[in-house]
Amino acid sequence: MTTPRDAQAPDATAVDHVQRIAQDMRQAMNSALAGKDHVVRTAVITFLSGGHLLLEDVPGVGKTLLAKALGRTVGGSVRRLQFTPDLLPADVLGVNMFNQETRQFEFRPGPVFSNVVIADEINRASPKTQSAMLECMAEDQASIDGTTYSMPRPFMVVATQNPIDMEGTFSLPEAQRDRFLARTSVGYPDAGSESALLDSHVDHDPLASVPAVTSLDEVVAARETVRHITATQDLRDYVVDLLTATRTDPDVALGVSPRGGVHLLRAAKALAVIQGRTFVTPDDVQALAVDVLAHRVIPRTGDDPELAARIVREVVERTPVR
Repeated sequence: MTTPRDAQAPDATAVDHVQRIAQDMRQAMNSALAGKDHVVRTAVITFLSGGHLLLEDVPGVGKTLLAKALGRTVGGSVRRLQFTPDLLPADVLGVNMFNQETRQFEFRPGPVFSNVVIADEINRASPKTQSAMLECMAEDQASIDGTTYSMPRPFMVVATQNPIDMEGTFSLPEAQRDRFLARTSVGYPDAGSESALLDSHVDHDPLASVPAVTSLDEVVAARETVRHITATQDLRDYVVDLLTATRTDPDVALGVSPRGGVHLLRAAKALAVIQGRTFVTPDDVQALAVDVLAHRVIPRTGDDPELAARIVREVVERTPVR
């Protein structure tokens, strides 16, 4: 493999700084979500990558708590949208209201104009309302009545959804799922963590112990550091090999898009920084492949998250490292 080197690569000092930020964020979030370090790490990686996170699980396991804890650690604005079948696009984006005093229309931004947007139970809204967030997530902007408004920086959507076979849900369109950098599940806690949860969450607000450990400006700078982490040509070719393998797999009806490869490389760079490195390794790519790629894979037998994850794991196992 080619020796990692890049004239724009950040130095060790910059990487150490971002690593400390990530460690502080994880520690703060873990104080509210005992025993969930894997999903906490995935959330932090997604945030530092400049991506969006989809949390899929049954109700009551802490999906919304995770999203709120993430927002608290950065000290930015956090808004929650409860998606329901009657929610309209204007409820998400905002509207132009006529001001009787000035005799002009004024834009009143919706809750999507926040640093961290919690899209709670996103698959309970209609596809039309779900699609209202596509431009925001893909381009960090929203077009409303012919005017384009920029999202605040940093900007991240943490969407939660119930399993697609639950009553009253709409499956997310493939185009919207592709906007999420990663999908993961919180899962039930182990016995020890659940016992600790009963002890601490019954009488106290778990978010009260989550401090702001960094600032918005530091997050923007950290994202820039992550962006310039070195990825060699061999490493990039390996990512392409993984994408191609998902598209040619006989059990796959729809493989991973090029955007999926971009997201996988961005996430691998963030993981490299969290581990204190200025360059990406194949291990970084492999560690994140399921979380980043599985929700983009549609098996021939239908939309089955567990089967899609198994297919991605098999693709990783049989694709040689360059």
